Amino acid sequence: MNPSHARPGKAAASVRTTPVRLSLRSRRTAWWCWLFVMPNLVFFALFQGWPILANLHYAMLDWSGISTGAKFIGLDNYKELMQDPYFWKAYKHSFLFMFEAVPLLLLGGLVSAVLLNNPLMRLAKTYRTLLFIPVVTTASVIGIIMVYIWGSTGAVNYALLKLHLLDKPVNWLGDPHWAMFTVVMIYVWKNLGINMIYWLAGLQSIPRELYEAAKMDGAAPFKTFIHITVPLVAPVGLVILLLDVSGALKVFDMIKTMTDGGPFFATDVVSTYIYRYAFSSEIGLPRLGYASAAGIFFAFTIVLLAIAQAVIRGSFRSLGRRRGA
Repeated sequence: MNPSHARPGKAAASVRTTPVRLSLRSRRTAWWCWLFVMPNLVFFALFQGWPILANLHYAMLDWSGISTGAKFIGLDNYKELMQDPYFWKAYKHSFLFMFEAVPLLLLGGLVSAVLLNNPLMRLAKTYRTLLFIPVVTTASVIGIIMVYIWGSTGAVNYALLKLHLLDKPVNWLGDPHWAMFTVVMIYVWKNLGINMIYWLAGLQSIPRELYEAAKMDGAAPFKTFIHITVPLVAPVGLVILLLDVSGALKVFDMIKTMTDGGPFFATDVVSTYIYRYAFSSEIGLPRLGYASAAGIFFAFTIVLLAIAQAVIRGSFRSLGRRRGA
């Protein structure tokens, strides 16, 4: 046989076997990936998936959660929820809290990150640590301490009176006009450090050569920030925005320990509303089914917000690709 005729056949056979080997290798890799991911999926199904499905069922029951008799009532819990003015007040307060806290977190975290990312800043690591300490501190512990600090005889009133900024002490957490503002300020102070870390991760991914080139061209620091820093960290900012929005809407422990939704429901949010009906004995026998309906309705709202943010993020990406093209 002519060797010149045999070589193409061998080459064709090798070409046919190569995709098979690659397919087997990819399948083996996929199986190993699933093997390592499987424990997380199991725990997610047990501690996230099953409670969600159970809540969907509980929301259609007239059930206290402790009695044996659970009556199926369909959508009656949702109908009652829509007619409860206290729920809508808590619903409004949740979004009011979010709209007040999230801009402060975003702007404060970005400013802190820009200042502490400067290589000329002395003791930058120390300042980062000081800003991050409240993040790792338990929220309920912070809430209990802040009750004394922001009380009528607390340190805040003492300092403001000494500076002659107040004529008389203010009960910041006991006054309906100041309670929400105070809770927002404490929440921002506690979570500012994690936003700073997120922004630092985005800032440190920007090539230093861009700043050096802008400095050589005589660009002012503010213009450098607007035309270089902001566009390059915008994708990171959208992720931070999503995390801040979801975290602010789910706030519970700090409000529970500081005001318990008071005074006069001035800081009552959906999470404290749900807790009051599901576990608290202040209203008599708990109503777990009704509380589940409130939780599902509010969770549906958060899902819609997440979808809207994903759409906005996708539009920004497509706009950036068009500009790049």
